[in-house]
Amino acid sequence: MAAVNPWLIGAPVAAAAAAGGLAYAAFHPRSEFFGQHIHATNSAGQLVITFDDGPNPAITPKLLDLFDRYSARATFFVVGKFVRDAPDLLRETVARGHSIGNHTETHPNLSLALPSRIREELEDCNGAISEVLGSKPRWFRPPFGLRNPWVIPTANKLGMRAVMWTLLPGDWRAPSTEWLIPRLQPIATRAIKNSKGPGNFRENVPGDLLCLHDGYHRHQNGDRRHTLKTLEYWLPRWRDLGLKFVTIDEAVR
Repeated sequence: MAAVNPWLIGAPVAAAAAAGGLAYAAFHPRSEFFGQHIHATNSAGQLVITFDDGPNPAITPKLLDLFDRYSARATFFVVGKFVRDAPDLLRETVARGHSIGNHTETHPNLSLALPSRIREELEDCNGAISEVLGSKPRWFRPPFGLRNPWVIPTANKLGMRAVMWTLLPGDWRAPSTEWLIPRLQPIATRAIKNSKGPGNFRENVPGDLLCLHDGYHRHQNGDRRHTLKTLEYWLPRWRDLGLKFVTIDEAVR
């Protein structure tokens, strides 16, 4: 029986391992291989709820009304082209106490982009935001959460810190509210685990940073009713556990 060249086995295995490592580095929310970022809050009692892909006239105003009901604040990572479509909605979002972050101009996959394209996407979105609000954002989230060696450094050079998440429940593909509700259960589970009773949270334990979507990156007026209804279910329950709904500015202060 002929001997098998170990390279024929080792090369594919090494290639698969390298591909897996790069995928982890490019996407995993806690991987800082391509640069440091925020992926949790400073306290177990603080919950940062974030929304990507807006502003969306079909759903963002309803979310703002819902959050007002619970004196809750959120952080919206907006797409530049949609800011240009709905500038008044962006102004209203900030007027109601929420924070704004950069989610690029057109929502491309930045892991495949060269430095010049990355900078253009971030600067164009900053331009759209500053034209409406008079100031540039402090926060940035890469589309799809994907990064390469230039994404976070470019954001840092533009004065922004990158923000990832502890929970990504997949609300953009939710077939129903009933499907989505249990996918947010980990927040309540961790809140109970990290507290000695409602509102009495353990010290030096990080809190959750939730990534949801109020828009659809391909076009305006995306259907995010399941996200809205799921939050209608969870906000009062999280509040009863003593969680405080804060912006990213408050969570990392």
